[in-house]
Amino acid sequence: MKRLLITGATSGIGEAVALLAAQQGYSVIACGRNADKLALLAQQPNISTCQFDVTDLAQTQAALANVQCDIALLNAGTCEYVDIDDIEPAMFERVFAANVFGVINVIKALSPNLQSGNKLVFVDSLARLLPFPRSQAYGASKAALHYIAKSCAVDYAEKGVRVQTISPGFVITPLTDKNDFPMPMSISVEEAARDIMAGIKTNKASIYFPTRFSMILRGLHALPEFIQHRLSLRMRQPKRSDTNQRNNNNKSVK
Repeated sequence: MKRLLITGATSGIGEAVALLAAQQGYSVIACGRNADKLALLAQQPNISTCQFDVTDLAQTQAALANVQCDIALLNAGTCEYVDIDDIEPAMFERVFAANVFGVINVIKALSPNLQSGNKLVFVDSLARLLPFPRSQAYGASKAALHYIAKSCAVDYAEKGVRVQTISPGFVITPLTDKNDFPMPMSISVEEAARDIMAGIKTNKASIYFPTRFSMILRGLHALPEFIQHRLSLRMRQPKRSDTNQRNNNNKSVK
């Protein structure tokens, strides 16, 4: 029975993958901060739990010191959006702490026990492919994570440790429920979990889903930067004050 460690397993994609993997016969190690959710997961067959905060290196190392796994799904992360008129450096730090340094902390903790045949699976995002509005922190963190993963793939090759990246599109989760903009071609966490598990079972270096949406974004990513810029400008939602002013102007014309 393969051992699958999942960070961020108490909500959204991570929770859905934990439940599906356990049903498929994996021995799942569900990791997260929420003790109540972990307790519920522990009641499921084939699931054990591990409570820690990935942004705390000492806590992460203590929790994973004796943990061995065949596959580590590095899924824990967060998303916050930028107000360009009031940029908050602390917000960038929070996003990078979870999305980048949280992953590094887990790898640091697992590295003494990594063996040939093990696999590290990095969950980044299709958001890294285009300069989406208000996504400076999130997109940059996921782009950084993707680069780290590909560089790790080179350095871990001689050790026989495989590295995969998984780039999801919009997945309906408690995190994306906060989004105040359209999410084209969004999928459920159950669909995302199926795609992730199918990808993990392959030796593909990069997994993208949903297929149609990922093909569109990858195609746009290949376009010249000035075209990407123009397309991204069209995605910007007008500020409420701008919208009100436009409406007032229209009324005055009438």
